[in-house]
Amino acid sequence: MVLGTIVFLCISCSNNAELTVLQEVKFSAPIEATPSTVVLSASNVNASVMTISWPAVQYPINAPVSYSLEFDVLSDTFGTSPWSNAIKFDAGESVLSKSFLGNDLNVLATTLGLQHDIAGEILVRVVANLDRKVYSTPITLTITTFTSQITFPQIYMVGGFQGWDFNTAAALPAISPGVFQGIITFPTTASKDFKFTTALNWNQFYGANASGNFALNGNTNLSVPNYTTYMITVDLNTLSYTAVPYSFGIIGTATAGGWNTSTAMNYDYQLHKWKYTGPLVAGAVKFRLNDAWTVNYGPAGSPGGDTNSGTVLNDAPGAHTINAAGNYEITFTHDPNNPATAGYTVLQL
Repeated sequence: MVLGTIVFLCISCSNNAELTVLQEVKFSAPIEATPSTVVLSASNVNASVMTISWPAVQYPINAPVSYSLEFDVLSDTFGTSPWSNAIKFDAGESVLSKSFLGNDLNVLATTLGLQHDIAGEILVRVVANLDRKVYSTPITLTITTFTSQITFPQIYMVGGFQGWDFNTAAALPAISPGVFQGIITFPTTASKDFKFTTALNWNQFYGANASGNFALNGNTNLSVPNYTTYMITVDLNTLSYTAVPYSFGIIGTATAGGWNTSTAMNYDYQLHKWKYTGPLVAGAVKFRLNDAWTVNYGPAGSPGGDTNSGTVLNDAPGAHTINAAGNYEITFTHDPNNPATAGYTVLQL
């Protein structure tokens, strides 16, 4: 009986061992970069300058394998959280190579901290993923970056404020080479998250990396702290952006806040107009920025409610007069680069 028990336990242990050992999966050969050394310049910024290729990884499951690439500097590839700051690129399913344009590689290497006009090294590895992730052995790339002259006429901003829809993406025009600016209102009905793209697709986008820094292909969404309107400025030369509260409102005896508190207007980024829709009483209306009198607009005189459009001047003493209480739509058109005058309309609904 004792002998039989021992034999049974040995068979059971043998079966369990077979059930818990996963079949080894690995890259059958090193990955390759063609070429592995690149000098970037204005002459190859729009050309394919490097192709990373790798062998197919065979999993025991018969299904398409997804591949991605991770780039990082040597000092970030070991320690307690190796590769946590890596820049990642999805290659797709069953794809065995990915090519990079000069501009993309220049931005990537600059984001990882390589200095301009000096040869520097970064590592790249390929990640295969099906039922589990398998990592290739990293290889070294030697890249000389340059100060690029970014010539995009505009970039795009998508996020919760417009439903993450490229059909209604907000265009931020260039105000200088590589620097873009626009005004966005974040409504309380949606998230405050967003990202930037250089075209109406996800081929090249900017978000936050694992460290929370603004980065090319940063998978984490960017966000603003409050539901209000901001002046968004993006500098792709320095890989940075700012979101500064920038909100016009109406003020005066016709508004709910009187002369003490502005009533906020929302910014329509497609029409490039500020808009207020709601009740007003008989009285005066002016426009001011950020609920302060530092920047404010009024007409030269005091046009009555029968005037439905006009021009207002910076720091003018006049106000528009609302003749009768009711629901109104007021628009305000203001160019921050030409702040002396602005236009407005008043329509009783």
